Amino acid sequence: MSIDSLRRSARATVSGLPRGFWWLWLSTLVNRTGAFVLTFLSLYLTQELGHSAWFAGLVVALHGLGGVAGSPLGGTLTDKWGRRPTMVTMHLVTASCATALALVTTAWGVAAVVLLMGVSMQAVRPSIQATITDMVPEHDRRRAFALNYWALNLGFAVAAFGGGAAIFLGYRTLFLVEAIAVATCALIVFLRLPETRPEARRNPAGELVEKDRVSVLDVLRDAPFRTLVLLNLLVCLVFTAPWVGLPLSMAAAGLEPSAYGAVIAVNGVVIVAFQLLVNRMTEKRSPAMLLTVSSLLFAVGTGATALAGTPLVFAATVVVWTIGEMVHVPTNAAATAKLAPEHARGRYQGVMGMSWALSGFLAPILAGWVVDGPGPDFLWMGTAVIGGLAAIGYTTRLRKALDEDEPTSVVEKEADTPGASADEKAGAGSVSA
Repeated sequence: MSIDSLRRSARATVSGLPRGFWWLWLSTLVNRTGAFVLTFLSLYLTQELGHSAWFAGLVVALHGLGGVAGSPLGGTLTDKWGRRPTMVTMHLVTASCATALALVTTAWGVAAVVLLMGVSMQAVRPSIQATITDMVPEHDRRRAFALNYWALNLGFAVAAFGGGAAIFLGYRTLFLVEAIAVATCALIVFLRLPETRPEARRNPAGELVEKDRVSVLDVLRDAPFRTLVLLNLLVCLVFTAPWVGLPLSMAAAGLEPSAYGAVIAVNGVVIVAFQLLVNRMTEKRSPAMLLTVSSLLFAVGTGATALAGTPLVFAATVVVWTIGEMVHVPTNAAATAKLAPEHARGRYQGVMGMSWALSGFLAPILAGWVVDGPGPDFLWMGTAVIGGLAAIGYTTRLRKALDEDEPTSVVEKEADTPGASADEKAGAGSVSA
């Protein structure tokens, strides 16, 4: 491929998106460039504060547990309060938590701050996803989600490198830098990002349309979307397992901890280097097919870990499931946006975010239990089976819902049933309840 063709491809990848998207993209990059707390939290708790590894693991798990609550909270606020105020508020709460971690030293004080930080960090994500959905036409959404995910990983790579180089400044200094980065992110959103929440839909009497009052339970009654969430939970469990099981498998193979650092770094390098290329190659493909393929890549990549014995082979397995990650994340976000009615985009993204947060809480516990019991090989065989089951589910259960031109959610269908009143159908556009 010539330099000119590469330039044309890069131009096509980033062209045609609204200016507001790029301000949101920049805020994501700034936010993740200062992402030091989670990267160094376990080291801070064990080396700086002298806590046990068990307590450090508990605190990290609390962060995931906070995300389970934060995701639906953020989705509801996104639809009711607005995208922009939700983002600004939750970013400021996260910045406050990062500052508090630099000051609080008691064990349960740190645990409480990390739990709240888990809530706020996860709560902001539905508003970001809903804003992208509002701003970007459907045919460009997968590309927009991929670009935002690329910014997230690029910023995280910079944070990991910069944090490692600046560790001599002390963990508390790094936490304060994260607070400044997140506050800067909130400032960018406040000053440059417009509010994109659709206007409220009202009946001729001026009252809010009843069918636009959607709860989290209503979202879960949407059968195609519920299936998408459950399948994503399976994929997330597979995706999260290597972050716990891989270092243990490499240690069991007699490799040094430094080898794990080099192998897992492959994940970030591959995403930063090839995410845009992968998106360019997949942008016109069937969403159901892409989710099926990504699940199989997760299954093959993690399952092959049981056969690895050298750093090079372990790295090869990481490359395989990382490609699955690059395909899955933007495709799943775009699929969620496609199934969500306009007035409930935040809540749909919030429920989807729960599957990511729940896997972040469960997978480390389950992976540790399997490794301590049956052993690492059983973990990788299990992830291969789960990934395969998810692939079958995407192919057999979601192909029609994701690949049809005009998908209709259960929430929308209810508004169009014969029993729905004219008032319920009245009005153009949709609403935040």
